[in-house]
Amino acid sequence: MEKIVVKGGNKLSGSVNISAAKNSVLPIIAASILSGGKCVIKNAPMLEDVFVINEVLKTVSADINIDKENNRIIIDTSKLSYGEPSGELVRKMRASFLVMGPMIARFGRFKISLPGGCNIGTRPIDLHLKGFTALGADVSIGHGYVEASTRKLIGNKIYLDFPSVGATENIMMAAVLAEGETIIENAAAEPEIEDLARFLNAMGAEITGAGTDTIKITGVKNLKGTTHKPIYDRIEAGTFMVAAAITKSKIRICGVNEEHLKPIIAKLTEMGVSLEIEGDSIIVDGSRELRPVDIKTMPYPGFPTDMQAQMMSLLCTVKGTGVITETIFENRFMHAQELKRMGANIKIDGRTAVIEGVERLSGSEVKATDLRAGAALILAGLSAEGITEIGDLYHIDRGYVNIENKFKGLGADIERINY
Repeated sequence: MEKIVVKGGNKLSGSVNISAAKNSVLPIIAASILSGGKCVIKNAPMLEDVFVINEVLKTVSADINIDKENNRIIIDTSKLSYGEPSGELVRKMRASFLVMGPMIARFGRFKISLPGGCNIGTRPIDLHLKGFTALGADVSIGHGYVEASTRKLIGNKIYLDFPSVGATENIMMAAVLAEGETIIENAAAEPEIEDLARFLNAMGAEITGAGTDTIKITGVKNLKGTTHKPIYDRIEAGTFMVAAAITKSKIRICGVNEEHLKPIIAKLTEMGVSLEIEGDSIIVDGSRELRPVDIKTMPYPGFPTDMQAQMMSLLCTVKGTGVITETIFENRFMHAQELKRMGANIKIDGRTAVIEGVERLSGSEVKATDLRAGAALILAGLSAEGITEIGDLYHIDRGYVNIENKFKGLGADIERINY
C-alpha cells in the first residue's frame, strides 16, 4: 500500500511541464483499432488508465509496444481479431467502453462488459447505444454485458439528449466507416473531441465540425495508420494553476493552450489570481488576497466538472463564502467530507456546495475518493498546517503523471511512501 505525505506551508516556485491529456489519449488508442495498420502516439502520458486500455486492445490481438523512456506507444492492429475483452479490465475504467464503436465498425459485432471507473455518478451509456442503433446496429444488454451486431453501418442524423463526450467519441468512431453521411447534433465540443477528429482525419476519415455542437462524418471504405501527438492536459494545467493560488505562490506552467483553459482562467482571475500567457506557457501568481466566487460546472466551454474538486479546496482557504453547483455528475462531492477532516467548512445540499473559507486547513489522514478528489486533497495538503496523508492513490495514478515529483520540483514537501 502507498500513500502521499504532504507537509504544508511551503511556497512553490519554478516551472512544471504538463503531460498530454489522458482524456484525449484514451479515445485515440481506441480509434487505432480502425486503422488496420500501425499508429504511433507521441508524448503519451504513462498512466494506469493508458495501460488498462492498451491491455483491452491486446485481448483482441493488437500488437502494442509501450516505450516508457520516450513516452511513445506503437499500436499495430493489422492482425486484430474479434474477441471479448476481459470484464475485469473493462470494469476498471469507463473509457474501456470506447473500443465498442471502432470494433463494431471493423467487425460488425462486439460484446463487452458494462464499464466501470470513478464512482462519481451513474454516467449511463444509453446515448452511446442510441447512436449505434441509429447507425443500424442491433443492441442488447444482459447479464452485465452489452452486445451489438450489424450487417452494415449506415450513416444517419443523431441528436444527443446531452452533449456526452464519450458518446460523441464512440459514435464518431463507429461512423467513420459507415456508408453515407452521419451528423451528430448537440455533440460534445471539448478539445479532446477535436483532437480525436484530427487523429481520425490523419488516418483518412472525413470529419468536419469537431469542436462545435454539430459534427459531420462522411463514411470512407478504410483507414490507414498514422503518427499523432495529443494535446496537453488542460485539467492537469488547471490543477497546477490552483496549486499556485492555494499556496500564494508564483509558478510557470509549460504546455498549455489558452483557449482550452478559458473558463478556469476566468474564475481564477475573478478571484484575484494574476495570470500571464507567454506562448504555450502561463505564469500564475496567487500572492494577492483572493476573493470567493460562485462556480457552476457545465459542458465545454463551461467550467469543467473535472476542476470542481480542486476549486473547492481553494475556496476552503479564501475568506468569505463561495458556492459550487455541480450539474454534470450527481455524486461528485465525496471529497467534501475528506476536506472537512482538514477543518473545512462545507455544507452540501443536493448538487450545491456552500463553502465558507477558514483561516487555515489542518493536516489530516484522508482518502482520495476519485481521481480529481485526490488532486484536490494534495492541493489542500500543500496549504494546510501540519502533515496530510492521502490514501487510495490508485485514483490519482489514473490521471496524473508523477504528480508528487512534479510538485517536489516546484519546492513542495511531498513524498510517496509504502506502508
